[in-house]
Amino acid sequence: MSIQKKNFGTLGTGEDVSLYVLKAGDFTATFTDYGAILVSLLVPDRRGVAEDVTLGFSTLAGYTGKHSFFGATVGRYANRIAKARFSLDGAEYQLAANNGENHLHGGIKGFDKYIWRAEILAENPEPRIRFSRTSPDGEEGYPGRLEASVTFTLCPAGDLSIEYEARTDAKTIVNLTNHSYFNLKGEGRGSILDHSMKLACSRIAPVGPTLIPTGELAEVANGPFDFRAGAIIGEKIVHTPGGYDHNYVVDRAGPGLVEFAEVYEPLSGRRMRVSTTLPGCQFYSGNFLSAISGKRGSLYDKHAGFCLETQFFPDSPNQPSFPCVVLEPGQVWAHETVYSFSL
Repeated sequence: MSIQKKNFGTLGTGEDVSLYVLKAGDFTATFTDYGAILVSLLVPDRRGVAEDVTLGFSTLAGYTGKHSFFGATVGRYANRIAKARFSLDGAEYQLAANNGENHLHGGIKGFDKYIWRAEILAENPEPRIRFSRTSPDGEEGYPGRLEASVTFTLCPAGDLSIEYEARTDAKTIVNLTNHSYFNLKGEGRGSILDHSMKLACSRIAPVGPTLIPTGELAEVANGPFDFRAGAIIGEKIVHTPGGYDHNYVVDRAGPGLVEFAEVYEPLSGRRMRVSTTLPGCQFYSGNFLSAISGKRGSLYDKHAGFCLETQFFPDSPNQPSFPCVVLEPGQVWAHETVYSFSL
């Protein structure tokens, strides 16, 4: 059980970027302070062979260029905001329209494009590291000075815990997530369509042509979005034009961590379970990946990875019926998600 710090390169500004390698039992997770990004996650298969199950890049240059948010901590608001604007107390705030007419994942320079402060909290028996940054008032159009942190803990049993905290000095909106792409066969080893998945989610937020929710919450019962009993992703996706990029509502009886997802890959025997305190999860089937040069010379094409991004619902600032994403001064935005790996 340990944390090792390494150099990951230098930005054009002259700022040095570091890697932090966390080891616990048979598991190894590597992070960079650039974007508080999960760079790699080594998980053993049924033969005891550990492989990286996350998509990404081997060099810093891959992350500083335009990419699909591989492994990134996304903010100030993850997912989409319609027409790149919202209102608070009668004041309208204009954000960057970086996804057609909509705002996506924090804007032109979101949280994934900054160097975060790194603090090693523990090395044994569960290595633990916290990344934090201050988002100034007006950054990307958002009101309030936001103090944000994300803490990663790797457990020898195979749990990767992600704890988020945020505080503000003025009324604002917050929605943080981790945007890791998983392939339980190993990154670069084909598509995820043969993975089986089970989601304890009875409803989704239907979307329009630009992937903005309509405002309703629809039952998934017996349709292509219904993974409650478990199903092979590839067998369901053929009935979903364009693939999956939808917010699922986590079934829960009350607050706290609830396990809502289980994904299994039969060749490796790897199983991933996901628990969260958050109300929703964006299931994304890697629909827009195309000829991306990844790690080890890997090429990432459509469906090379899947995301289970735990979060509040897309466009919540403009959807009064959705859970509230407003953070007030004196409040703490605190949530946790755990990815648990086993055979």
